[in-house]
Amino acid sequence: MSHVRISYDTFQKTAPGAQAALLAMGKSTEESGLDKTIVELAKLRVSQINNCAFCLQIHLNVSRRLGLPQEKLDLVATWHEAGIFSDKECAALAWAETLTRLDGRSVADEAYESLRQHFSENEVIALSVAVANINAWNRLGAAFRFAPPIPKKATESKAA
Repeated sequence: MSHVRISYDTFQKTAPGAQAALLAMGKSTEESGLDKTIVELAKLRVSQINNCAFCLQIHLNVSRRLGLPQEKLDLVATWHEAGIFSDKECAALAWAETLTRLDGRSVADEAYESLRQHFSENEVIALSVAVANINAWNRLGAAFRFAPPIPKKATESKAA
């Protein structure tokens, strides 16, 4: 079992400017008008790829509050094969994976054109900012092993 290296509270107190900048970046996506459920699906997928339990739990909590179907939450890791995501959701998930897995590659024109079939230029910008932002959060959460904010009812049922 992993242990917290630096708590989220310590991060907040030590680097308030960094936290504020990341939160402001996230707010710009919220204010863009882009469908919040699509943004959350992208954040979930990126957090899975980056193995960030903290961010994954946060965005599962948000997704549930937004009413995302449990089946989609269960299958976002295998969205390619699941057959339950819309074409627009698939385009967003593919873009999120592309931007997260750059690994010395540039982003292919085909990936961009595929995304543009479903999203306006403004939406592409907002989605890309959201993916960049969650990647930054993931790197902090994974490095410091922030404790995931597990809802109380889940921890209570585990103790039972």
